[in-house]
Amino acid sequence: MMNNHTLVKEFFLMGFPVGPDMRMFLLGLFSLFYVFTLMGNGVILGLICVEARLHTPMYFFLSHLAIVDISYACNTVPQMLANLLDPVKSISYTGCITQTFLFLTFALTECLLLVVMSYDRYVAICHPLRYSVIMTWRVCITLSLTSWFLGFLLALISLILLLPLPFCGPQKINHFFCEILAILKLACADTHINELFVLGGATSALVGPLCSIVISYMRIIWAVLHIQSREGRQKAFSTCSSHLCVVGLYYGTAIIMYIGPNHRNSKGQQKYLLLFHSLFNPMLNPLIYSLRNNEVKGALERVLGKERSL
Repeated sequence: MMNNHTLVKEFFLMGFPVGPDMRMFLLGLFSLFYVFTLMGNGVILGLICVEARLHTPMYFFLSHLAIVDISYACNTVPQMLANLLDPVKSISYTGCITQTFLFLTFALTECLLLVVMSYDRYVAICHPLRYSVIMTWRVCITLSLTSWFLGFLLALISLILLLPLPFCGPQKINHFFCEILAILKLACADTHINELFVLGGATSALVGPLCSIVISYMRIIWAVLHIQSREGRQKAFSTCSSHLCVVGLYYGTAIIMYIGPNHRNSKGQQKYLLLFHSLFNPMLNPLIYSLRNNEVKGALERVLGKERSL
């Protein structure tokens, strides 16, 4: 098959089918969102590094989430902005495959980090006296590295299945970045195994972790309701509600995109959901954690207070 076709060396991302004026508007809007994403997650990361009160397991995992969100945005948004500026700009085959691999790595890592963060909240609220014994720094580092490693490993398997496929035209990817299902549609070979692996991987990476998060929070809610002090209940709900908002946004869009009933047919819907997933989610996460978390707001006020005093 590879001998009978001219192999594709570059792809063209179709992006969003809009006119020139709308393209310029979207370019400015998405550029602004991109800057906010980098700044917001950068501020969260900086606060956790410089503020001693945030040197706890919960914020250690949050710092990894911020790194993933920054990486997420840097992997997809610059190419999208370049395409809005120049719709006929191409992306090389190597660049496209690399973008796919990195997207899958960061997406899967974030899935697992959210599970780890829910486990941290479960131990903190349901077993507060044993929290420091269970969540040692060694355990925290092991859990975070395991999340990164498993995300990398699952993405690598997808890459290994993708690389042997021949691409012989057309060269147009109906997306704003090199999303794996959009790429598979262009392969001039049987992609049944690849699609099954994507569906199976998405199901195991989303449904299993989401079930564990739901079970953790059912036990957390039960424990919170038995806290006698009103202040203790409010503090517990404050930290947990931030995480639940992030979990809902992330898992909700991901499940609709990859394992929902119409995940293969609704190309336009999937494109806009992925836009929300790769641009708006990373931008909203620091806002959710800062606006709904008194410790983060307090740390920001202390850091700003020190800067003014200098």
